[in-house]
Amino acid sequence: MKYFILNNGIKMPVIGLGTFPMRRLELFKVFFQATSCGYTSFDTSSAYGNERWLGLAQWISRKQREKLFFTTKLSNSQQREGNIRKALEDSLRLLKLDYIDLYLMHWPNPETYLKSWKEMEKLYEEKLIRAIGVCNFHEHHLNKLFSVANVIPAVNQIELHPLLSQKPLVNFCKKYNIQIEAYSPLARMNEKLIKNKTLIDLSKKYNKTISQIIFRWNYQNNIIVIPKTSHKNRLIENIDFFDFEISSDDIKKIDLINCDFRVRHNPDTCDFTKL
Repeated sequence: MKYFILNNGIKMPVIGLGTFPMRRLELFKVFFQATSCGYTSFDTSSAYGNERWLGLAQWISRKQREKLFFTTKLSNSQQREGNIRKALEDSLRLLKLDYIDLYLMHWPNPETYLKSWKEMEKLYEEKLIRAIGVCNFHEHHLNKLFSVANVIPAVNQIELHPLLSQKPLVNFCKKYNIQIEAYSPLARMNEKLIKNKTLIDLSKKYNKTISQIIFRWNYQNNIIVIPKTSHKNRLIENIDFFDFEISSDDIKKIDLINCDFRVRHNPDTCDFTKL
């Protein structure tokens, strides 16, 4: 597995397994399939309701803890409740872990995200978390966070795919050494993406699947991806993008696909009480 280095020196795998909305035995089974294929990074959230099953799987697997990377998230409801320490302790208990590798604030709830970040910083200083970061933060959210933060987020996990490349935000985060992590990197297999002529042509040119083209595009742009799948053949396919390189001209062609098309919520317009 290859890694990117976060702004605090922590190594994070360049691809992980997204676990939403998998639960119960499905997630339990997929964890073992994924680790057998070479996955070491797993992304969950308290909001997904699946931490217990992921924790049980990793506990039974007896995998060496230091070789695995676990990300979980502080939910909006937990932000509103205000007890960030309890939220983390609940996640640690359910995941059967002594520490979290990456703890993310799931959404920039305008009423709570600054206070929540300060509480996350305390938990980070206590070494209950190896790195802290955010999800779904636009540039203006980050600028406001910088005004109170002692710790710059290590990661900003955002919706990102060729239909929504978010180049201005990516460049802003790069300026502050904030690692971008892409969720829904295949736009939930939206037809606008999987039937895109540029991607189809590049798939034929490089003799790779469209998914592998997209993951390689992200990798060459220094972006982490967390695709979700419960099928073993897709687990194998998704991780197999290290044996080729997309030319700079073809990278630019993929960049031009962007049309600011979202398949998930915009943090500036969503209803945080329903997330």
